[in-house]
Amino acid sequence: MYKELIVYSSGQPVRVIIRNYTLDDVEGMIDIQKESFPPPFPAELWWNTEQLREHVTRFPEAALCAEAGGKLIGSMTGLLVNDSITGTDHSWDSVTDGGYIRNHDPQGETLYVVDLCVVPAYRKAGIGKWLMQSMYEVVVHHRLRRLLGGGRIPGYHKYASLATAEEYVQRVVAGEWNDPVLSFLLRCGRMPVGVVSHYLEDEESCHFAALMEWRNPFWR
Repeated sequence: MYKELIVYSSGQPVRVIIRNYTLDDVEGMIDIQKESFPPPFPAELWWNTEQLREHVTRFPEAALCAEAGGKLIGSMTGLLVNDSITGTDHSWDSVTDGGYIRNHDPQGETLYVVDLCVVPAYRKAGIGKWLMQSMYEVVVHHRLRRLLGGGRIPGYHKYASLATAEEYVQRVVAGEWNDPVLSFLLRCGRMPVGVVSHYLEDEESCHFAALMEWRNPFWR
C-alpha cells in the first residue's frame, strides 16, 4: 500500500504518506512507541526489533505506518486469525502471540488488529482514522470477512460502580457517556460485538475491552 493525503494539524495542511512499514523503519517504529508512551511506561512493552521483523515477514500487507516530513508519526498492525479464537474469552496476548504474530493464519478470514498508535502531536489530525480506513482497504483487497479487535475502554473506571462493562459500552453507544477510545472506534465505523474480560493489564479499563468489528460490505 502507498497513498498520499493532506491532513490539517493545528490548522496547517500537512502532506502525509500511508504505506507499509519495512525493516528499514524499525528505528522509526520504536520511536513512535517512545514518543507515545514515555517513561514511566515500561520500555519493555514498546515494540522490539524481533516483533517488527515478524510483522513485516508474516503479513506485511497489514503492517501500516503514517509518515509526515520524512518522520513516522503513526502505525497500525494486524494479523489474520481463525474465528475460533476470537470469542469473548481471549486476551490480547493470546490472539496476537504477545505481539509477535507467529500464529498468523494465512487462511484466516478475520483481520485482527494488533495495535494502533499515533504520536501525540498528530492525534487531532485524523491520522488514526486514516490508518483505520487503510486497514479496511486491506480487508476488502484480500476479500476478508471482517476486521476485529479489542478496544480499550479507559473511561470505564469512572463508572465501574454504576454499570457493568457491557452496560458501559451500551451507554457509550447510546451517546449517554463518552469514552476516548470506544467513541473513536465508533466514529471509525466499528461496531461492538461483545466485551472481553482480562484482555489487558489495564486499570483504567478495569482489564476489560470492547470487541469491535467492521464487516466487509463486499464479502460474500
